[in-house]
Amino acid sequence: MSISAAIILSIHYSLVSLLCLYGAHRIYHSIAARKFNHLNDSRTASPLKPLSTYPKVTVQAPMFNEKFVAARIIDAIAKFNYPKDKLQIQVIDDSTDESVEIVAERVAYYKSLGFDISHVRRTDRSGYKAGALADAMPDVKGEYIAIFDADFIPHPDFLERSLPLFEDEKVGLVQSRWTYLNSRKNQLTRLQTVMLDAHFGIEQVTRFTKGTFFNFNGTAGIWRKETIDDAGGWKSDTLTEDTDLSYRAQIKGWKFIYRPDIECPSEIPEDMNAFKVQQHRWAKGAIEVMRKLLPTVWAAKIPFKAKVEATFHLTANISYLLMFADSLFFLLPTVHIREQMGYNPLIWLDLPIFAFASLSHAYFFLCGQKYLYGSVLNKLAIMPTLLATSIGLGVNNGRAVIEALVGYKTGFARTPKSGDTSERAALADSYKTNSQNWSSYLEVALGTLYTAFLIWAVAKTYWVVVPFLTLFALGFFYTGISSLRESFKRNKDVATILPEEQYNIPDYSNGSNKVLIPAE
Repeated sequence: MSISAAIILSIHYSLVSLLCLYGAHRIYHSIAARKFNHLNDSRTASPLKPLSTYPKVTVQAPMFNEKFVAARIIDAIAKFNYPKDKLQIQVIDDSTDESVEIVAERVAYYKSLGFDISHVRRTDRSGYKAGALADAMPDVKGEYIAIFDADFIPHPDFLERSLPLFEDEKVGLVQSRWTYLNSRKNQLTRLQTVMLDAHFGIEQVTRFTKGTFFNFNGTAGIWRKETIDDAGGWKSDTLTEDTDLSYRAQIKGWKFIYRPDIECPSEIPEDMNAFKVQQHRWAKGAIEVMRKLLPTVWAAKIPFKAKVEATFHLTANISYLLMFADSLFFLLPTVHIREQMGYNPLIWLDLPIFAFASLSHAYFFLCGQKYLYGSVLNKLAIMPTLLATSIGLGVNNGRAVIEALVGYKTGFARTPKSGDTSERAALADSYKTNSQNWSSYLEVALGTLYTAFLIWAVAKTYWVVVPFLTLFALGFFYTGISSLRESFKRNKDVATILPEEQYNIPDYSNGSNKVLIPAE
């Protein structure tokens, strides 16, 4: 074997070994979560005590240009089963479109009913969501702060069920589990549901029950105000201000509680471009928090297992770069080298690598469905598409990781919501947010390249790499073509949509109390 061949093989197996490590970590989480049977475990689903007293609570609804869902979240908050005199509502609105008028009308209406509700506006959008939350803090009256993004619809008993968990004075946060209003809208929402279910049904459960750090998910949770102040407040130097504050608070010694049995319905992106915007923000923000806080985590006086778990958590998105680099630059040269050797002595490494690097993720997703719903049979058919889509995000999320590692700053791109309006109008609204088609063309090009690789591998009868190459080709074609198709559709809709259709917003004139919350 030549020196160059040895170097290529060494790099390849180093990269896939790291990928296997992340895969093994997901298997660990999946097995650990099974032990707790978390929907019935006493630590996560014990009967809640009724509130003996009603503390002052501030409910914050941060938003930016959410004309399709702004009124709905305000209506939902106003329906909380909680005394008006103990409830403060802050609609933190950085909008620059007609949602300003929608929010103003709803705020005026509920103020006339005796609610302590305010429409918090700023002269600029500095710091984005974190900046808006920080600016609102001086006017917070509550001992506790509940936060809901505009696309969430908390149940009326949300506060009553969550607040008793703050009986321990060291509890700084209670996080609920997301559910999804539009999970069956299309193939993409079905895929996202499985992805998010694994996060909320496995990762959050395991981190909480094992006593390691887990993050506030940015919404559908309640903070103790003292915790936010003690941790240094909201900071806008990362795109995931929720994870940043969560780690700073837990390093300070505050306890977090996760309750998967307290559910909060939400809306997930319905088109690929909106999904990619959200994924880019999450991936980049996590790496920014890693750069900012991981050294502090390792220097802190916390259990070793918490340090290890935090490292896996904050660095997980680097796996996109590892996967992309190995598959594009080293996989086929490795195949060629081994073919020229005349035999396949390393095939017994390839099989466990495929299991850990690929099948481990399928196992993780299926376990999330098993633990939450008791069955996986109805999800088996979408597993290949789910794995392919995860791979197809490599360009989008890999770019996010690189931007974070080099310190390249970008703005906070909102994820468009459709709410109760037409799909066509919502897609038109997302046009400004998602206009970077260059990455979509690159994804299609990579899909074509991996198809050529696949044909070559089949012609050479090298079947071991065929599953990998098939998933890569399908994944990049799916993300790229879906994005381009939606972009072309938006271009057409923006040119043809009527003004009254584009702004298909419920009429709230004359102070009407039209509640938009779906019946349970």
